[in-house]
Amino acid sequence: MTTTNTAADTHTNASHTPTMKTIEYGVEIETVGIAREAAAHAIQTVVGGTVRYAGTYYDTWECVAPDGRIWKAMADSSLSDRQRNAEIVSPILRYEDIETLQNVVRAVRKAGARCDDSCGIHVHCNGARFDAAAVTRFVRKFNQQEELIMHALGVCQRRRSSFCKDVDQGFLARLDRDKPRTMDELNVAWYGYHNVRPAHYDNTRYRALNLHALWQKGTIELRLFEATLHAGKVKAYVQFALAMAAKAIDSKSANSKRRTLNTATSKYDFRVVLLGLGLVGDEFKTARLHLLSRLEGSAAWKHGRPAQQQQQQQEAA
Repeated sequence: MTTTNTAADTHTNASHTPTMKTIEYGVEIETVGIAREAAAHAIQTVVGGTVRYAGTYYDTWECVAPDGRIWKAMADSSLSDRQRNAEIVSPILRYEDIETLQNVVRAVRKAGARCDDSCGIHVHCNGARFDAAAVTRFVRKFNQQEELIMHALGVCQRRRSSFCKDVDQGFLARLDRDKPRTMDELNVAWYGYHNVRPAHYDNTRYRALNLHALWQKGTIELRLFEATLHAGKVKAYVQFALAMAAKAIDSKSANSKRRTLNTATSKYDFRVVLLGLGLVGDEFKTARLHLLSRLEGSAAWKHGRPAQQQQQQQEAA
């Protein structure tokens, strides 16, 4: 990470942007305060199509869009309101669908949905673009910046100890030792043995960076996002997830050594990370705004503007 005291705006690496716009993804948004049928009808006001009751263990309501893609409103027993809750599950989406996703978020909120501290947002990136080496780079890069990412996204300790745990350091050690070259070898590193048919609720799924989803759904899942029905923040979360995935695909190597969190300079430090991911320029200005909003310090200067430094040094003399 850059540590010089210069403006972060000078970073212009956007090399991963084309790749991030080609990765398919899906989003799960947990909500309370609204019935699943009502959520499905709210989605229909955006995507059109028909609403139907699918039932199943998850008491699912579906909205089948005219293009055949299915949006779901499913029950989630982990949410605070056991009766009126809806986990909004998108179909497979493309980058150009982000605006539709945002409008779905707005429609569900208008229909009465809300989020509380029992809710979360999960973003799935299509795993078809990844080989074992790219997945390994994803894990290493995420582990390197995990403390800063968790701090920036405001992940509470309760969720870090339960539904979105840190990278398993035993798994990371197996990656470094065995250097898996195939997805089967990666499977062994993740589970500790060759797990041919992973159970849906395998305990390894509760990681902020969840690779269990690779063998369950064919995706890499980022589970760490705090729940929101703010459409701009949801867009920022998707862009961040896709940028991380693109970085792993396009890079040749990645360092896994964990960086120490410095809260006093965290806004600058995370901005450098975002720019390094290709989230550069006006297109991603709003994403940077939301992703940096919780952090301390200056986004442009690591230790304050030069004039401020000089004044502080004079006062200390």
